[in-house]
Amino acid sequence: MGDAQAARQRACNAGDIKMAPLPALREELDLLNGPVLPDGQPSWTLHDPERNLFFRIDWQTFEILRRWSIADSDEIARNINTATTLRPDADDVARVAKFLIENQLVIPNGPQSAKKMAERLAMIQGTPFKWLLHHYLFFRVPLWRPDAWLQRMLPVVAPLYTRGFLLLTLLALLIGLTQVIRHSEVFFTSLVDTFTFNGLLAYGVTLIVVKLLHELGHAFTAKRLGCRIPAIGVAFLVLFPMAYTDTNETWRLTNRWQRLQVSVAGIATELTIAAWATLAWGLLPDGELRGLAFMLATTSWIATVIINASPFLRFDGYFILSDMLDMPNLHARSFALARWRLREWLFALGEPKPEHFSARKQTWLIVFAWITWVYRLIVFLGIALLVYYFFVKIIGIFLFVVEIWWFILRPIWHEFKEWRARLPVISANPHSKRRSMLSMLLFAGFLAMFFVPWPGRVVASGLLRPLDVWTVFAPAGAQVETLLFREGEQLPQGTELIRLHSPDLAARHKALLARVETTRWQAAAAGLDLNARNQLQVAQQEYATAYAQLLEIEEELLPYAPVTPFAGTLRDLDPDLESGQWLAEREKIAVLVGDGPLHVETYLDEAAVKRISIGDSAIFIPDGLEGGVITLTVSNIDADATRVLPDGILTAMAGGHVMTRAVQGGHVPDGSFFRVVLRADDTEASVANEFASQAWRGKVVFRADAEAPAARYWRNILAVLVRESGL
Repeated sequence: MGDAQAARQRACNAGDIKMAPLPALREELDLLNGPVLPDGQPSWTLHDPERNLFFRIDWQTFEILRRWSIADSDEIARNINTATTLRPDADDVARVAKFLIENQLVIPNGPQSAKKMAERLAMIQGTPFKWLLHHYLFFRVPLWRPDAWLQRMLPVVAPLYTRGFLLLTLLALLIGLTQVIRHSEVFFTSLVDTFTFNGLLAYGVTLIVVKLLHELGHAFTAKRLGCRIPAIGVAFLVLFPMAYTDTNETWRLTNRWQRLQVSVAGIATELTIAAWATLAWGLLPDGELRGLAFMLATTSWIATVIINASPFLRFDGYFILSDMLDMPNLHARSFALARWRLREWLFALGEPKPEHFSARKQTWLIVFAWITWVYRLIVFLGIALLVYYFFVKIIGIFLFVVEIWWFILRPIWHEFKEWRARLPVISANPHSKRRSMLSMLLFAGFLAMFFVPWPGRVVASGLLRPLDVWTVFAPAGAQVETLLFREGEQLPQGTELIRLHSPDLAARHKALLARVETTRWQAAAAGLDLNARNQLQVAQQEYATAYAQLLEIEEELLPYAPVTPFAGTLRDLDPDLESGQWLAEREKIAVLVGDGPLHVETYLDEAAVKRISIGDSAIFIPDGLEGGVITLTVSNIDADATRVLPDGILTAMAGGHVMTRAVQGGHVPDGSFFRVVLRADDTEASVANEFASQAWRGKVVFRADAEAPAARYWRNILAVLVRESGL
């Protein structure tokens, strides 16, 4: 859809245009009535039937075209000034002529017309490389000319456009959603179960069917309103296929609400499919039909919400929004307004606005343009990465560069060229010069903030605990015989903590003591009796065997009488523990906390660990801010990356900072993380006592070496380049 008013305004910004004589209009052009514009003036639609293109023109352009046969710019302007309240001049007529020529709406004439048309064709087609590049980025393949078939099928689909069918669909949706809510666990389990190769293949086939019905929804709705549908086919955006329907003739419709019906029809079709498929899933028994209904429902809901409803790309959401606002070329017009606003902020050029809107609508359009730019930046970066990973490496790298240049860098470069073209205006205007200098200073300040090293800090989650901690567990089949100490008592090193009893081990120990004593006596007696001397070696061997077995039993009995390995305080002792009580295997009895200093353990990635060294200071802020802030000193940095975290306390899933994945029950870091140990400095007695009985998670803040914010990104880029280049 062209916009003559915007074209004339751009021509006005470029300066005066003189053009004589005026070229003749093509005879096959149609002029149709259009809707009333937001400012109250009437509009018309100029239709090029050869290319099936439509151009909306305003009142002044219409009056100029009515008098085009006069063939003189000054005479046309005088005639309009005399007959209407409009006040155009010859330049306005020349700008309309320029618009008609640029859009090939006139009959070429003059000796140079063929040459100019050839030059224009060559400029449009460009070089073979440019042609290939353009058709790689976007091209269409018409597959079907459905106009006659649609006309025959209109009576068949007519009931789908009735109020009764709409009410039935809403009822089906209500019942289906009720069933999904009642059986939500089954529904979402089915969704997870479909993420297999066969399930994704079935989703692909279902998506093709849904998209075909989506396009038929557009086609039938447009046909009901009297529009011709010349083609349905497949459009390829960066080799990604998408169905399309040629509904350009909807610009014949003067009522924007009728055009809105055509725009909404595709989404309405998918939502209708989703409603009835959801109902079918809720009512059908398990089987293939229920599985098909599930795929139709989920595919329709997801495709509609995530893809079609977005107004930031030229999908249905964009056209719906354009029709609701009655603003054709919404993206181009909002982008032009946003670029104008940006230039005014940067340079204060005083240029006229591309279009005039109310202050509220102008602000909305500018914000919409900015959001669209950010959205497209993310989408195009994602597409570029997909292209890179799904092609052969050398081709993937080339296509990745093409994507980044065409969709991201090229628009920025064109805007820079526009700025450079305005340098003479900026230099001649003192106010623009001052604003430009201020903008340059702000930009330089931003660069300084990004590229100049700044004293920084590194923040990570850490675990504070005593340096010496010994946990006492019950061995198998243990019974409390004597509990020697209570909670909180100070114990010196080498103190027996508790006495446990195992009847089986005790009986075996007693039997072995007797056997050792017996074999020892037999070996000693064999040396005194001449007749028994022949059995001396056997007796000594039996004694040695019995003694060895006794030592093994006594070693097994050591955990039944645990001895403190260092001096400390007894913590976490069960207050209900008493003599005669049986304990389960590996049941925790108590924790001995050493009297030594506290320490903090954390893990830093490769970029962060390079910014700290042994001896650097840090602070620990416990979660919940209980116990105050503790000052720390880095005491150890592991030379090798940690392969598996010893526990999950510092993982992101548990509230920490280390991203991990589960591998055979362990926590494997995503990336290289190095263990760092910090010693608590002169911790106050009250603070030490607060944390002495347990491990406490919190934030560790390092005073790191100065680094430019851009340095980390540059290192990552270099690392990716080196890795992907195979060096």
